[in-house]
Amino acid sequence: MILYKNDTNFHNNKFPSVDDIQNAKDLLIKNNIKKTPLQKSTTFSEITGSNIFMKIESLQKTGTFKVRGALYKINKISQEKIKNYNGIIAASAGNHAQGVAYAAWTKNIPCVIVMPKNASLSKIAATKSYGAKVILEGSDYDESFRIAQQIAKDEKLELISAYDDYDIIIGQGTIGLEIIEELPEVDEVYIPIGGGGLAAGIAIAIKSKNPNVKIIGVESEAYPAMKRSVEMGSLQAVKAGYTIADGISIKSPGNITFEIIKEFIDDIVLVDDSTIVKTMFLLMERAKLVIEPAGAASLAYLLSKSRDVDEHKIRTSISDKKKNVVVVLSGGNIDMYLLGQIVAKGLMQTGRLSKIFLLLQDRPGEFKNVLDSISDLGINIVEVVHDRLSSDIPTGMAGVFLSLEMENQSYIDTLTSRLTEKGIIFKI
Repeated sequence: MILYKNDTNFHNNKFPSVDDIQNAKDLLIKNNIKKTPLQKSTTFSEITGSNIFMKIESLQKTGTFKVRGALYKINKISQEKIKNYNGIIAASAGNHAQGVAYAAWTKNIPCVIVMPKNASLSKIAATKSYGAKVILEGSDYDESFRIAQQIAKDEKLELISAYDDYDIIIGQGTIGLEIIEELPEVDEVYIPIGGGGLAAGIAIAIKSKNPNVKIIGVESEAYPAMKRSVEMGSLQAVKAGYTIADGISIKSPGNITFEIIKEFIDDIVLVDDSTIVKTMFLLMERAKLVIEPAGAASLAYLLSKSRDVDEHKIRTSISDKKKNVVVVLSGGNIDMYLLGQIVAKGLMQTGRLSKIFLLLQDRPGEFKNVLDSISDLGINIVEVVHDRLSSDIPTGMAGVFLSLEMENQSYIDTLTSRLTEKGIIFKI
């Protein structure tokens, strides 16, 4: 269902124009910003029943689209203005931080970044590697931004917004030009939304070239700030929730991005963390791409919508015209510890890793009885933990925790049936 129908004249002087974005594209090319791949995925096309094209911004410099807007913004700041300041400052959960730090490094401008105290250690390290001074203050992006505003005033630093700035939006819009130039027959584009700079820029670029293309924003269920704001017709703030997609965990959208998105976007949809985790796992396994949670949100929504699709109908409708759908994979900066959890949870969600607890009589041969069933099915034991001392383990019994690896969920279903037949007490 389309919530927001755009009937706007795309030469409206209120907003940046496609010419502005084209000029930014030319400047970014001169500054060695990459034109990232637009790659079709056979796997995700079959799952969704559409032609899925992935715009892989994780392969951009600094691992994310953010460098486009940051570099364009800093190039637009006059040298005279820079001389009147002691440098630049930004607030970010990680990706904007790296983009601004890199852009400042290329221009030899002093740079300060305020990041939340719980920011990813890998993103902190990457930001510092570009020569930026990192200040860890605030519990989330919104608090960090307020602190950055005060520091900017006190220390006379130029504040670089993460999204609510025309130059930032214009820089991000270069992605839209790349998409429409490479795939003129695109039907829909799905874009992660946090503050809205990425979606605003892409929407202007693509709608200016072809107003019939549907632009859909994707937010986390925990932070539906832009969706709620557009539905209410005014800026709305949401309470802090929890999501692994820190790149789109924004309590309130920007004024500028809100105005652009309510005019140009066709729909805003929501996605949950569980679907994002599964999508990240599938991207690694099937597309060989490491994508961070916020970056995977757009594809995650499409996969969640396809849960009830009849795969046989998809595979046998090759002659039918399929929609050309682009998903923007906006970044690939993920903490390695989180990545390990994503792999484990992805294996469990796809039925290939399972944990089972057994309560056995503590005598010879009992565990072998279980192992025979496991071995007969070709299931691999990844981990074994014995427990005889916990208070909930009866005397004379032993608790055994097993981590099992298998081809699919049917194997564990067969195993549990056999354990039930043998009278073995277990819990999945």
